[in-house]
Amino acid sequence: MPRSWARRRLIQVLPVLAAASTGAAQPSYASSAAGNAVLVDKSFGVKGDGRTNDRSSLQTAIDQSVGQTLMITGDCRIDALGLALRSGSRVRFAPGASIKLLPHNESFYQIMRIWDVRDVKLEGATLDGSRELNAAPNDPHNGGYGMGISIAGSSNITLISPTTTGCWGDGIYIANSYSSKSTWPSDIRVLDHRASRCRRQGVSIISGANIVFERPVWESIGGTLPSAGLDIEPNNNLDILHDIRIESPTTRNCRTGILMYLQMLAGPKPQYVQIKITDHRDEASAFAPLDISGLELKGAVVKGRIVIDSSKWVSPRLSTLRSEDYDRVHGPQIIVSNQRIIP
Repeated sequence: MPRSWARRRLIQVLPVLAAASTGAAQPSYASSAAGNAVLVDKSFGVKGDGRTNDRSSLQTAIDQSVGQTLMITGDCRIDALGLALRSGSRVRFAPGASIKLLPHNESFYQIMRIWDVRDVKLEGATLDGSRELNAAPNDPHNGGYGMGISIAGSSNITLISPTTTGCWGDGIYIANSYSSKSTWPSDIRVLDHRASRCRRQGVSIISGANIVFERPVWESIGGTLPSAGLDIEPNNNLDILHDIRIESPTTRNCRTGILMYLQMLAGPKPQYVQIKITDHRDEASAFAPLDISGLELKGAVVKGRIVIDSSKWVSPRLSTLRSEDYDRVHGPQIIVSNQRIIP
């Protein structure tokens, strides 16, 4: 599960490489389906041949295409330092294009960082953490911090049809800024996310306001705890969970379908939680389709509502909501309606 020391370590990530010199090749253009001009990654020296380390060239392309659309066209490979998107970035992946990590031994990475920026759109991203090529120690109790897409302290972010596979940690991780712990992410919209074969989570939501996932599929998640399709788990009392909406998610072959562990939210600052999950379909979760646990208030104030509507659980190991160590009297109200159990 996310822990505060892991967040401190995030701050120590090596800085992103600076933009390339002005002697870079002049970018070429192509037309999108809508007739708009886009910049092509190969104009910046990206090989996309499935062998070359394209990280530096891709970062240059990202830095020099702000405000325009950058098209990723090839079978790109990068090292585990990853890529940073900028405010105003527009990145689109052509059909069949992908970014995959080269063989490495890192348990801690972000393939794409969206940190302390705003107004970003990422379309069709296919990101592979190369789990099968990772030589990091396979500790089932630790080391799950290799992220496909990491969003921290950013706003107005749209991800359309992202695919994150084989990540050492989470497919998508959403948290407060690492440079200003009270700056939360906001206005995050993710459409049709698919995560598979990630070791820790399909998605972790640590903090944020107005976060929406529509029609995600999180499957075959496992290798280090908690191994959930979705984990909503604040790290501390500065985090928030305001207007979190998960619409028509599918969880399949995960340890836990959807987990909410809220203990770290309790503290001196009063909190109000708003979470709504609709039309959740779970298939073959090994532990539980839904687990809302870990909120012992001990005088702290955490109010709000957690609404679970129209769930469909197929052959669940537990046919009811699992809820342990949760203050049902003083904590956020849990409302479950229109639930179906499918044998």
